[in-house]
Amino acid sequence: MNVDVHDYAADALLRDGSSIRLRAIRAADKERLSAHFHHLGLESVRFRFLGMKKDLTPAELRYFTELDFADHVGLAATRVQGGEEEFIGVGRYIRNAAGDGRSAEFALAVTDEWQGHGVGTLLMEHLAQLAARSGLERFEADILAGNTKMLDVLASLGFLVHEPAQDGVIHAWFPIEATPDVLRASDERAWHASAESVRAMLHPRSVAVIGASRRPGTLGAALVANLARHGFRGAIYPVNPRAERIEGLRAFASVAEIGRAVDLGIIAVPAPAVERALADCARAGARGVVVISSGFAEASEEGRAAQLRLRGIARGAGLRLVGPNCMGLINTDPAVSLDATFAPAFPVAGSVGMLSQSGALGVVILDHARQLGIGISSFVSVGNKADVSGNDLLAYWKDDPRTSVIALYLESFGNPRRFARLAPVVARRKPIVAVKSGRSAAGTRAAESHSAALACLDVAVDALFEQAGVIRTETLEEMFDVVSLLATQPVPRGPRVGVVTNAGGPGILLADACEARGLVLPELQPGTVGVLRSFLPVQAGLKNPVDMIASARPEQYEEAIAAVGADDGVDAVVVLFVPPVVTSAADIAGGIARGAGRVPPEKPVLTVFLSSKGAPEVLASGPRGRLPSLAFPENAARALAAAVRYGRWRSRPPGRALHLAPDVRAAVRQIVERATAGRQEPFWLDPAATDDLLGTVGIAVAPSRVAVPEEAVAVAQEMGFPLVAKAVATGLVHKSEVGGVVLGLASAAEVADAVSALQSRLAAAGRRLEGVLLQRQVTDGLEALVGVVGDPTFGPLVVCGLGGVQVELLRDASFRLPPVTDVDAAEMLDALRLRPLLDGYRGAPPADRPALISLVQRVSALVEVVPELREMDLNPVKVMAPGRGLCVVDARVRLGPPAPAA
Repeated sequence: MNVDVHDYAADALLRDGSSIRLRAIRAADKERLSAHFHHLGLESVRFRFLGMKKDLTPAELRYFTELDFADHVGLAATRVQGGEEEFIGVGRYIRNAAGDGRSAEFALAVTDEWQGHGVGTLLMEHLAQLAARSGLERFEADILAGNTKMLDVLASLGFLVHEPAQDGVIHAWFPIEATPDVLRASDERAWHASAESVRAMLHPRSVAVIGASRRPGTLGAALVANLARHGFRGAIYPVNPRAERIEGLRAFASVAEIGRAVDLGIIAVPAPAVERALADCARAGARGVVVISSGFAEASEEGRAAQLRLRGIARGAGLRLVGPNCMGLINTDPAVSLDATFAPAFPVAGSVGMLSQSGALGVVILDHARQLGIGISSFVSVGNKADVSGNDLLAYWKDDPRTSVIALYLESFGNPRRFARLAPVVARRKPIVAVKSGRSAAGTRAAESHSAALACLDVAVDALFEQAGVIRTETLEEMFDVVSLLATQPVPRGPRVGVVTNAGGPGILLADACEARGLVLPELQPGTVGVLRSFLPVQAGLKNPVDMIASARPEQYEEAIAAVGADDGVDAVVVLFVPPVVTSAADIAGGIARGAGRVPPEKPVLTVFLSSKGAPEVLASGPRGRLPSLAFPENAARALAAAVRYGRWRSRPPGRALHLAPDVRAAVRQIVERATAGRQEPFWLDPAATDDLLGTVGIAVAPSRVAVPEEAVAVAQEMGFPLVAKAVATGLVHKSEVGGVVLGLASAAEVADAVSALQSRLAAAGRRLEGVLLQRQVTDGLEALVGVVGDPTFGPLVVCGLGGVQVELLRDASFRLPPVTDVDAAEMLDALRLRPLLDGYRGAPPADRPALISLVQRVSALVEVVPELREMDLNPVKVMAPGRGLCVVDARVRLGPPAPAA
């Protein structure tokens, strides 16, 4: 299937984090292409054309720019220089007419000054993606043996290159399949580039504030004041044409007047003036710009168009943009001390990287973090996310030595597929805690299949976070609780909690909350009980929770915490304190801090001070460092349970995704391309093609044949009995709702009666019976559902549930984004409320769990090969006894034009 890429355009990042644009070469590009040729060095020309050449002829310029984008595709890498778009690299492929039409010759040329920056790698990567979408399988080229740079590009892409050299020329060819290794290499390059682009913004040597002001209470005044007062280590340039000095600093009438390099521009001018300010920053060589100004996509369609222009200006000039409609960014590194926000207070330095999509909420988040003593490594308010997004920041924090915990407040996802690949890599090193707003009915979609009907509201986000190891919290308060725990304490190694308290009631509340969240309060070992008995009063409760009664003294807290923490059956310790009249809270806090210092370092300790005054500051200065202190027992249980789930996810094997063999992929593509030829709108695949598609990927389907009503009896006799008859009619999806399924047909007469009944039932529903699908009846097995539903933001989701026709009523289904590993698929089954049915509930026979896991993975693998797949509904699937596999009894597949690649 040819892919029309006449309007293809994509932004990409080079190795240093600066940006370029990749776009289709057009007929109007002849001058740019000629200029590009003349910027090539002599050696580059020789390598590109296998010999010397002084110019491109008019015929060559026409050939290289007037492309059909079917058999000849060309891309240019562009940068805006002096207000004009320039080509810094070009790449193309030309389909080979000979052979099977699955190969193409490729060519690449990058100007000398841009070689070594990753331009060629990006061009080849995008060309390979487009070629694969067009049905090509390999690239070929004649490469001079001395062209080591080209060979290095191919090697960096992860391609397998064959190099039989002859007369100084290598005829290289390599498969362009996006294998896991190729995708991994591409991801690593993209993550490194994103991290470098963010690093340039968080570590500037100079900052210009466009819209700086002397007037108190304005954003322009607050921005300059924060930069100056909080000790930014670089140069600060206020830009205001009507001021000479601001905050004691010389002011400039324009960015151009500064006359020095500007690394970071902060723009706080009215929306209509932002584009000019951005262009000024680009001319000054800025690596990044933060647009504080509002009035863009959040305000109107005109604002959305203006925001797109901002992104185009920024990316065209090679810089990154944060915002617009944001509050800025912060880096607390003492070597930088950057406060490029209008927040009223600078946060305490620490190890938490924090993102807020909301500017206003960002101010609250920073203030609350300061009150709780949560230290920040860096903070970015991304606002409308015209360019820099959460994915860019995750890539930066992944390897940032100052960041150990990541906190996200999100309102939307820009590229969830990229998040799904990046977040698990980050989460295996550092916990990611996220609040994602938007659990409302805004996520509900109209659905035709059972699979789609299940995928409503927030399941895509839950599936993404569960799969990626992201800790999702319901509220900001819970996010802060989890962050304060993980930023100061180790991840618990298990769910067993030891509790020390001076009041029985809060201990009971904590025990109940723990049990409700999968945590356990084990009995303490006899040795631990003996130690506690040696220093606690006889009235004390020595079970878990340990109730030391209200008169407990600081030294008793210290000894009890140490004893419970040393118990081998305890994974974490929670300390509760209710201020009585007879004891000083500060003294008790000191005892708690000393006791926590005696707990083995691999076990977390957290506290709950049930006091309106909060926890004493002494909790931050003990031998173990700052101890997290939460407001109520339930908060502690929630935070600890989240940390335990995260620890369990991090310790599990990553699992393996199933990838279809090359010959199977080719066969699948042939089926899909035959079915979609000439179609522009989504449609349901016919039953025969559906069975063919499923059978090709190894999914067992009950034998069936479609017959016109008049021939149904004859076909049934050829197939044998017992059979099921199903109505076939245009637009009919849920056959059971119109009585379109007749079971248990054991003879020709019964088939004839069934056909007559189906005709009558469909006529009553205003439909015509166009055909009858006769299928071998499968009488045993546990009924399951496996399917695919397309989400407008997240793309296809794989769904699995139990219960057959009751699955929608029970709302018992699990979702994951493809690719689904074997571990993911197993967790999907474990998450189902009806999971005990798989094991044989109350004497019922067990089902073939491995076969169901395999089916989920095969469906996921099919999604990866068929971007046209909109919906799939395998329901019911009959799962047989262990070792006997499964069989799909009813299948529906909906295809449509593929969505743009993420």
